[in-house]
Amino acid sequence: MNQRFDAEGGMTLLLDDGARQWSRAELQQEADALSAQLRSGGGRVLATLLDNTPAWVVADRAAAHAGLVHVPLPLFFSAEQIGHALRSAGVDRLLVPTDWAALWPGAPRQDCVLAGERLVLLQLPAAAVHLPPGTAKISFTSGTTGASKGVCLTAGAMQQVADALVQAMAPLQIRRHLCALPFAVLLENIAGLMAPLSQGATCVVLPLQQLGFKGSSEFDAAKFHAAVVQHRPHSIILLPQMLRAWAGHLMRHGERAPDSLKLVAVGGAAVGIGLLDAARSLGIPAFEGYGLSEGASVQTLNLPGADRAGSAGRPLPHARVRIADDGEIEIAGSLFAGYLGDALAPPAWWPTGDLGSVDSEGFVHVQGRKKNVLITAFGRNVSPEWVETALRSHPAILQAAVFGDGQPALSAVLWPLQPHLGDDQLQAAVDAANAGLPDYARVRRWTRALAPFDPAAGTATANGRPQRAAILRLHAEALGLAPLDHPTIAETP
Repeated sequence: MNQRFDAEGGMTLLLDDGARQWSRAELQQEADALSAQLRSGGGRVLATLLDNTPAWVVADRAAAHAGLVHVPLPLFFSAEQIGHALRSAGVDRLLVPTDWAALWPGAPRQDCVLAGERLVLLQLPAAAVHLPPGTAKISFTSGTTGASKGVCLTAGAMQQVADALVQAMAPLQIRRHLCALPFAVLLENIAGLMAPLSQGATCVVLPLQQLGFKGSSEFDAAKFHAAVVQHRPHSIILLPQMLRAWAGHLMRHGERAPDSLKLVAVGGAAVGIGLLDAARSLGIPAFEGYGLSEGASVQTLNLPGADRAGSAGRPLPHARVRIADDGEIEIAGSLFAGYLGDALAPPAWWPTGDLGSVDSEGFVHVQGRKKNVLITAFGRNVSPEWVETALRSHPAILQAAVFGDGQPALSAVLWPLQPHLGDDQLQAAVDAANAGLPDYARVRRWTRALAPFDPAAGTATANGRPQRAAILRLHAEALGLAPLDHPTIAETP
């Protein structure tokens, strides 16, 4: 394998796709060529619909060098979501794989090759759209409809987060990161690409299918584990359901994670102490973090030597966190420039919509979404995320959605880690979760989900959070919240 070194003898290889490695100079050369092509076209906003390949990294850099706004879109977006993003962001250039170009018949096209990948650059008609000053990237949140929000980010805010991550993780000496989330997801874009590349680490960049993904929600943990063993990274970023599936695979097969791993950061939703403990017992150094797109991805993170179970970690160097009088978490530092189509600039302190607290040692504890709080018929306030995390901490449960607003007791819709698991095993998991909850937060009724919570079906976001309204519509009858009974309902005494 051809390895390149800098003047001091250190490796400068930035990308590794399993077949070839790219040096900083090679990436820059590719980015400069595309940047010149983009400038010549006179465009303003470039969207990409690409898999996790070196070509995505080249396109991202080229857009920045050309002074264009980059709108990265995940391949799992629906046609409606893609259309909404293109229109609302005023996209006039679109970079896609060759087999996607036919979806825009008649659009002027230029064939190009980026990092060895054949792509098509399409020119699209676009109306002028007002963007907040300094917008460099627009990240679309993972909603269930085409009207998801566009979060406008400046280059300075994104770099601020990347620099803070480099500073916080310097003692770990991360030299090899496996990119396991789509680059269109801001968390991987900034924490998994910008941060490692800025410190000269190597990013292992593989098409998501090679990591066990099929679409947005099907995940083959065995395939993922094989990739981790083969590429031996120091760090990975995972969503909680990915960690749960991987840990379950290791348990079932009596295997352990490779000893190369130093940090597996987990974010996107609550993780739960039980899952973290199980993962660590299997050699997965899992640490929970917290953040949101409006803060350029990451605000807090547990780290080796600075870890508190059940918390989301301490604020990173760039972030400030405070708790409002009503318990809502507010953040400052590296804030976004504003929402697409909204003329209002964000306030100095951004209300996250999450409830939480900060303990005496600075660790942030996230309790759940403010808008999701349930008030039971007995006047008890319950964050459903709290109960859902307790349920998912049991190895039998992969997904859970909890309901009970105005009801005398809580109900849940459950999907097992393995579809063949019986109702008795799910009942045992509910009993175990209830044992650690106060009586008003215990699940008294549950039903097996009709299908896994899935972004394509509108029952989950791309990062695995349940879409409660859609789930309730499908299962209200089974939970006794509709006139007719349902035979799959289970009662917990």
